[in-house]
Amino acid sequence: MDRSTSLDIEALKMTQEHYVLAAQPNTLQRPGCTAVYPVGIYGWRKRCLYFFILLLLVVMIVNLALTIWILKVMNFTVDGMGNLRVNKEGIRLEGISEFLLPLYVKEIQSRKDSALILQSDRNVTVNARNGLGQLTGQLTVGSEMVEAQCQRFEVRSSDGERMLFSADEEEVSIGTEKLRVTGTEGAVFEHSVETPHIRAEAFQDLKLESPTRTLTMEAPKGVEITAEAGGLDVSCRKDLLLQSTEGEIFLNANTIRLGNLPVGRPTASPGQPVSKQTVFEVCVCPNGKLYLSPAESASTCHSTSNVCLWS
Repeated sequence: MDRSTSLDIEALKMTQEHYVLAAQPNTLQRPGCTAVYPVGIYGWRKRCLYFFILLLLVVMIVNLALTIWILKVMNFTVDGMGNLRVNKEGIRLEGISEFLLPLYVKEIQSRKDSALILQSDRNVTVNARNGLGQLTGQLTVGSEMVEAQCQRFEVRSSDGERMLFSADEEEVSIGTEKLRVTGTEGAVFEHSVETPHIRAEAFQDLKLESPTRTLTMEAPKGVEITAEAGGLDVSCRKDLLLQSTEGEIFLNANTIRLGNLPVGRPTASPGQPVSKQTVFEVCVCPNGKLYLSPAESASTCHSTSNVCLWS
């Protein structure tokens, strides 16, 4: 056997050995090489991941649909939503608006062609507070009464210059030119009233009355009572006192009548007939009581002064 034939046999053996080694599993790690692990999610973990991704996608779609529906129902626009509009001047509400919680604003103003209506099932309360949060003023409109709590309450004219009504703890002031009381019982004052002029309506009677107490009229420069188109009636249950400390009482009239004055008569002599008297003179007792005495050529007040003893 020649040399070339032996070389071919050795090459064939080496090829067979190399094939056998390549076919057998190599459990030994080659030095200097890292371990290789499989990458990925397999089995039930993969199914759970797909389920959560699908559930998240469904939630996103439902959320997006609800958001679009809310925007459509609430009428959201660039300027606001629904009846609410936001502009440079503030917030504008159209139609009827309902507030379930307190509303804090600086100013509430209606449109020029409509009125401002505040309505509540119980009452409407407007509060004013200072910088410390303390209540300084309150206006409550209820079903039975309107109540205002403040240090001073004022009502002014439309231009804001003239004060029409004001009230505080010390006094109540009315700044109108005329105060009109239209009630059938008139006006009742528990205490004193200070005014420069009291006048009744045209063609109506003026009546000042104190049913259970006295009626006193005082003025530093005099009290003037004038009835230009009618008469003046003064009546009382007990005494009517006209007193002037430094002046006189002046009665100026065409006719002055003093009715129901007692008549004093002198003691008649026995057998002297009593004549029918038609003319009398007015006499005054020391205590100021007036009485009539039969008029004669001379005064008879002294002879009939026994009337003064009866008072």
